[in-house]
Amino acid sequence: MKVQNITDIDGFFKVIDSCKGKVELVTGEGDRLNLKSKLSQYVSMANIFSNGEIPELEVIAYEKEDIDRLIQFMMEGAE
Repeated sequence: MKVQNITDIDGFFKVIDSCKGKVELVTGEGDRLNLKSKLSQYVSMANIFSNGEIPELEVIAYEKEDIDRLIQFMMEGAE
């Protein structure tokens, strides 16, 4: 799924941390980073973070409830 215009980065990672299954970020090169890993979170954000906003990411969640959480965050900005 593509997620766009993330301005609440802390909230985004709280949602990621609350997910039960694996959640991955797909890089521009097609690599997949485990977003539940704090190290991957820092590395991925250092590479794409600009002006306090993340314009677009491709995220893969494997559990339906995790997908629902991410969609709810994108729609409402909250868990």
